[in-house]
Amino acid sequence: MAMIKRYLLFFIVFSTVCLLQSQTLKGIVLDAKTNLPIESAAIYFDGTTKGTSSNSEGNFKITLVEGVTSPLIISFMGYQRVVVNSYNPDQFYKVMMAEDVNTLEEVVISTDDGMSKAEKLKQFRREFLGVTENGRSCRILNESDLNLRYNQKKKQLTASARRPIMVENDNLKYLISFELQDFVINYSYVDLLGNYFKTHSVTYLGTSFYTDQDTLQSKKTVKQRERTYEGSHMHFMRSLSHKRLKEDGYKIFDKSFEVPPYKFIQVDSIEDSKNVKISISKQLNILFDKKRQSKIELLGESFVIDQYGNYAPIENVLFSGDLGTQRLGDAMPFDYQLMDKTSTD
Repeated sequence: MAMIKRYLLFFIVFSTVCLLQSQTLKGIVLDAKTNLPIESAAIYFDGTTKGTSSNSEGNFKITLVEGVTSPLIISFMGYQRVVVNSYNPDQFYKVMMAEDVNTLEEVVISTDDGMSKAEKLKQFRREFLGVTENGRSCRILNESDLNLRYNQKKKQLTASARRPIMVENDNLKYLISFELQDFVINYSYVDLLGNYFKTHSVTYLGTSFYTDQDTLQSKKTVKQRERTYEGSHMHFMRSLSHKRLKEDGYKIFDKSFEVPPYKFIQVDSIEDSKNVKISISKQLNILFDKKRQSKIELLGESFVIDQYGNYAPIENVLFSGDLGTQRLGDAMPFDYQLMDKTSTD
């Protein structure tokens, strides 16, 4: 039986941020039309636990952390999100937010398009949160804000949301605010009467902010996070970029034959940068922890990884198997173990 390839796209934009520690970005958030301050706007580095909000005068400050190179997101309900890809602590940021005329006025989750409301939610939860132990422990707190549509002709389920999707991950003790930009499930086969769905691919894009709900760092939570991190996309990319695949427990196979990790993978340094360019000459199998099997295939000529495991363009990398089934429930914030990694490199 042919293998179904599933892929996951995180909205990560590479930036040319200087690696600065203990420095602060400062700015003000204003309504573009009235020039009045916007209070309680969310300001955060995408995919991290690093965030803040604007005060009653619209002012904000947020500390830069070495290694966090993801975009700075400024978001407020009813306004178009602002994304700052490159930032400088010497600059004061005047953020003008425009009203979002496309804000959904109503929820159409129950639209009659051939798939029941309950089935849409079931499919969305499965492919957004995942079916792993972590994925099953997740709960979406505001499902009423979802807009789910099924296109029978295309065999495609799409989703949007009028507010950030709030996900409580009970296993990892994170509260995730996910601003959904795009979500698509493409099915290779659908039987609506028999409720049978064969997924071909899953794509979702968005920005996320993590709130740590276990500030005391209980042993159980620490262990669960460590177990989730090992074998994750982030762990694999960090190991790959530092040429530590073997040391970190990964084995690479050409079909069923184990090969030296970098026989078909080329890692090239980029001048005046700690980033590396990755080229993979053929589809390869990955084995982690003796039983977790994945495949990796390069869809473009190459991709780039920075020293912290952020990579782009993400659409150039196709994972299937274990890595291909990881969803939001198994995602870790980009700043996880960051200080440990920077201190040893």
